[in-house]
Amino acid sequence: MIRLSHFSQRGKRSFLNLNLNRYNLIHNRNCINPTKLTNHFREHMSMEYQPILMLVSSTIFFFFFFMSGSAAVDTISAYQPIKDGSSIVSEGDTFELGFFSPGESKNRYLGIWYMKISPLTVVWVANREKPIIDTSGMFELTKEGTLQILSGGNPIIWSSDLIVSTNNINPVAQLLDNGNLVVWENSRKENLIWQSFDFPGNTLLPGMKFGKDLTTGRESYLSSWKSPDDPSIGLYKLWLDPNGYPQLFMKKGQVDHARVGPWNGLGFRGRPIENTGPIFLIEFTVNEKEMYYTYTLKTSVVFRMIMMHDGIIMQSNWIERTQEWAAYGNIVVDTCGLYGRCGPYARCTVENPICSCIEGFEPRVLKEWNEGDMSNGCKRKKPLNCGTKDVFHKISGVKFPDTRHSSYNLSMSREECEKACRRNCSCTAYADLDIRNEGSGCLLWFDDLMDIRKYDDHQELYIKMATSDLQGKSSDNKKKAVLIIVLSVSSAAMLVSAVAFACRKKMKMPHKKGRGNRGHAFDKDKVHMENFDDLPFFSLYRIAKATNNFNIDNKIGEGGFGPVYKGVLEDGKVVAVKRLSETSQQGQEEFQNEVICIAKLQHRNLVKLLGYCIHGNEKILIYEYMDNKSLDSFLFGWTLSNALHSHLF
Repeated sequence: MIRLSHFSQRGKRSFLNLNLNRYNLIHNRNCINPTKLTNHFREHMSMEYQPILMLVSSTIFFFFFFMSGSAAVDTISAYQPIKDGSSIVSEGDTFELGFFSPGESKNRYLGIWYMKISPLTVVWVANREKPIIDTSGMFELTKEGTLQILSGGNPIIWSSDLIVSTNNINPVAQLLDNGNLVVWENSRKENLIWQSFDFPGNTLLPGMKFGKDLTTGRESYLSSWKSPDDPSIGLYKLWLDPNGYPQLFMKKGQVDHARVGPWNGLGFRGRPIENTGPIFLIEFTVNEKEMYYTYTLKTSVVFRMIMMHDGIIMQSNWIERTQEWAAYGNIVVDTCGLYGRCGPYARCTVENPICSCIEGFEPRVLKEWNEGDMSNGCKRKKPLNCGTKDVFHKISGVKFPDTRHSSYNLSMSREECEKACRRNCSCTAYADLDIRNEGSGCLLWFDDLMDIRKYDDHQELYIKMATSDLQGKSSDNKKKAVLIIVLSVSSAAMLVSAVAFACRKKMKMPHKKGRGNRGHAFDKDKVHMENFDDLPFFSLYRIAKATNNFNIDNKIGEGGFGPVYKGVLEDGKVVAVKRLSETSQQGQEEFQNEVICIAKLQHRNLVKLLGYCIHGNEKILIYEYMDNKSLDSFLFGWTLSNALHSHLF
C-alpha cells in the first residue's frame, strides 16, 4: 500500500508514507534512489521550486517503483532480504513464500503455501526444526548462491546446501508456479544450483522427485509433521528403499511400519488405491545415476499428496466451486498393511483367518500360531534339494514379498529367470519384474519371503519347492477327490436303500390289527412311546389353535389318509398338519411305525417331521411347511417318491 499526502502552495510538506513491504523493493548501489535524488535538488534549488521538484521526484520514484516491482515480484537477488511481513509470489499467483505461524502456534517459520486457498495450506517449510520465536526473521540469498534465515543478532537459523558449487556472484532465487523455490547461477536464470523440490517435507507436489540420487547419495522422502501446529519432523516417514529392488517403505519411529511394495511396471502394488487415474500419472525411473518416483498431472487441477501427522497418506485435489479439498484416495494402513503381520511364507488377507501358510509350508511354532500369535510365520514342510529336481509353485494375486534381499535384471525372459533361480541354491522365488505385455524382466529373492498379502490383481509369484512336496500335494488332492466321490455315492445308496426298505416293509404290514383298534379310544400314555423320545409331542389344543380349529380356509390338500392344514405356531413358525381321517384304515401300531420311519429318515431333501399328536381318535403329524413340494422326487425318482407321498401327504 502506498499513501502520499499533497504539498501546499507554501511548500509545507504534510506527510509522506511509502509502504514497500508487499513488493520487497530494496535498491542496491546500482539502482537510482529517488530519495537521494530529491535531497540533491532540495540543496540546490530555492524554496519556491520545491513543490515542483517534489512532484518530479515522486514521478521518477513511481516509475522505478513499478518497473522494479513487475520484474522482481517472484525473485530475490543477493543480499536483498525478505523480512517477516514481506513475501514473494510466483508469476501466476499460485504460490507465495514468506513467514507464517501454523495453527495455534506463535512460532514463525519460512514456508511456501497456496496463495489463493484458505485456510492456509503450507506445502514446504525451510526451518522445520528451528522456529523463530518473534517477528525478527529475515530470509536472504548470499552471493555464493546459498539461501539462509537470520533472526536478529542470532547466528544463522537455517541455510540451504548447494547442489553444485559455483563462483558466480550474481545468483537469483525464484519461486516457480509449481511451488518450487529454485536458485539460478545468474540473472539470466541459467544453470540450476539448488531447488526446494529436492528437499520435500510432508507434501509431494506434481513434478517433485521422491527417491535417491545415486551419484551424490542424497535421498528425498516425505516426513510427517509432529502435529498440525508443529511442522518439525514427526513420527512417520515414507521413502524409497534402494536396497535390492526399490520399494516404498513407511517407518514409524525406527520401526518398519508398512511396505507399499515394489514397482511392477504399472504401479506400486501394495496400496489400496489406484496408481493412475484421470488426474495424474505415475512415473518410476531406475538407472545408474538415480532412482526416483514422481507424478505428473493430466489435467489443470490443484493436486497434492500429503503425509498427515498420524501416518495417513492423503491425496486430494482442490475444488474451486466448493472451496475445499476433495479426497482422491488415501493410503491407510489396515491390519494386513502392518509390516510382517503374518511372518515369512504366510499370506495375509483381511478375512478370517487373517494368516495362512502358503501351500507346502506349515506354522513355524504351532502353539503360538494356534493361540493367535502368527508373527513367526511358516516353514517348509520339506527342505529344498538344491538342484534340478526343485520345482516352482505359482501363486497368483499377491503383493510381492519384501525385496530388500533381492536382485533384478531388466531384460531377462521368464524362462531365463527361472533357470537363474534354479541354478542358485540361495534363490527362494522369482517373478516377472514388469507384468505388462505378458511379463518381462527378472526379480529374484534370496531370503525368507516376508510380508505377502493377497490382492486381486495379475501378479504371479513362483516359489521354489521340493519336487516331493508338490507330488505329495498332487497325490493328496487326488486321494481326497476319490474319497469324496466314494463317500458321496455310498451315502446316497445307503439312504435310498434304507428309505425303500422301511417303506416297503411298512406297505406290506397287515391291516387287521389296525381295524381292530380303530373303534377304541386311546391316549398317548397307552401307546408304546419308547421310540418317540426325540420327537416333540403337540397337544390337540395347540394344533387346533394353530390351524384356527382346523378351519377350511387353512386346508391345503387332502388324500385318502385325510386332510392337510396350514398352521402357525405361537412362535410364528409355519407348519403343515396331517390329520388322519376317521375312515383311514391305519391303526395305532401302523401310525407309530410311520412316525418312527419318517423321524429316523430325516434328510435335507425330505419334508422334516416336527412332531405328533395322539388324542382320543385323533392321530396327527406336524411337518415343516414348504411352499413348493419336497425335492425327494428329484433325488429318488418318481416311483419311490409317490410311494413316500402315500404315507406323507
